[in-house]
Amino acid sequence: MKSYTVVLSILGSIGLVSASGCTKKSPDPSEKTTETDKAKTGSAAAAPRPVELSISCGSVGKDYDTCKQGAELWAKKTGNQVKVVTSPTSSSEKLALAQQLLAAGATDVDVFSIDVVWPGILGTFFLDLKPYTNGGEKAHFEAMVTNNVIDGKIVALPWYTDAGLLYYRKDLLEKYQEKAPTTWAEMAATAKKIQDGERKAGNKDLWGYVFQGKAYEGLTCNALEWVASFGGGTIVGSDGKVTINNPDAAAALDAAASWIGTITPPGVLNYEEEESRGVFQSGKAVFMRNWPYAYQLAQAADSPIKDKVGMTTLPKGEGASARGAATMGGWNLAVSKFSKHPKESAELVIYLTSGEEQKRRAVTAGYQPTVRALYEDKDVLAANPSFAMLLGTFSSAVPRPSTATKGSYNQVSSAFWNAAQNVLNKQATGKAAVAELAEKLEQLSRGGTW
Repeated sequence: MKSYTVVLSILGSIGLVSASGCTKKSPDPSEKTTETDKAKTGSAAAAPRPVELSISCGSVGKDYDTCKQGAELWAKKTGNQVKVVTSPTSSSEKLALAQQLLAAGATDVDVFSIDVVWPGILGTFFLDLKPYTNGGEKAHFEAMVTNNVIDGKIVALPWYTDAGLLYYRKDLLEKYQEKAPTTWAEMAATAKKIQDGERKAGNKDLWGYVFQGKAYEGLTCNALEWVASFGGGTIVGSDGKVTINNPDAAAALDAAASWIGTITPPGVLNYEEEESRGVFQSGKAVFMRNWPYAYQLAQAADSPIKDKVGMTTLPKGEGASARGAATMGGWNLAVSKFSKHPKESAELVIYLTSGEEQKRRAVTAGYQPTVRALYEDKDVLAANPSFAMLLGTFSSAVPRPSTATKGSYNQVSSAFWNAAQNVLNKQATGKAAVAELAEKLEQLSRGGTW
């Protein structure tokens, strides 16, 4: 029995939802088709028959719902059917699931949503979309398309993009006469001041800062922001050389470790995006690092902190090389080369990544588009005034070293997030952690050749 049957059993247990399109009209016996009619419309045998596709979507925040809605819209337009498969919330677990399905040649999932760092890992399993796009990829930000080109093939199309942001309780900052911080030291000091003041006033559950501290890809994003903002580089340089073993990187990790138990709850070491958002949105944190999707949820009618939320760029570190740094994120859609319906699957991907669909997702769910023109769309900007500021965030975005490390990126990221968590939970100093990490990566890199 193939190994992927276990995975598919798990998928089935977490839900398959059918987004059915318009069904084919039943023939009326009283209606007769003449030879003239056939000449005009083509024979019934030549007419395209509806197909059933499956797409694996994420489940963080509104990700599943908005994907399902988009799939339903395409199904109605085309008469096809789409099954929407929920996948793990953890990006690391989602990657493992995709790898197992694709390596087994499974035909059960036609379209995969993939993280911005996965094309180099999974690209050989995906269909080249270039023959289907008719030049439509040019509407997206060029760098985002380039990220998805492997050996000259467009293996995925950009779906939405992300960059790390600092959220804050603007009502509490105003109350304590503080401004949005521009350095991590300012953030920590402001968080402690407000946390202590509010606890004295009876708000015993308030913490100063929450982020994604669980040992998974989300911690790689957070820790890379700390390291890069202190001038410590990007783990591995664009030339493939390991760069993590330096004093600035060590200082960044030590600074983050100092927050645990003082302004950050110890439980943050088990937080992913939704856990940290839950704490912040329930009014139990002053600051939060998260992705853009969290803003619209915090502003929902039933949110306890509605109209009390501010957003700004992430702080910079200390030292001469310090700068603001936000890890660039985002998701793409790709077609499995094992799909039984490659043409229809490609058409589904092209629709879901189109300007029309990205506008709907931006307006209704706050997803950051990859289609450049939407940043000048009045409806998009009315629903998301912060998008103008997010464009500035892109200029300081830090790419994860997925291109330089090629198929080894997942191992690099795993080693990095484990090293970072060892520092956060006081099992290692920053200096010891980056030295040990560098040694592991040097062995993995085969002298920088990867």
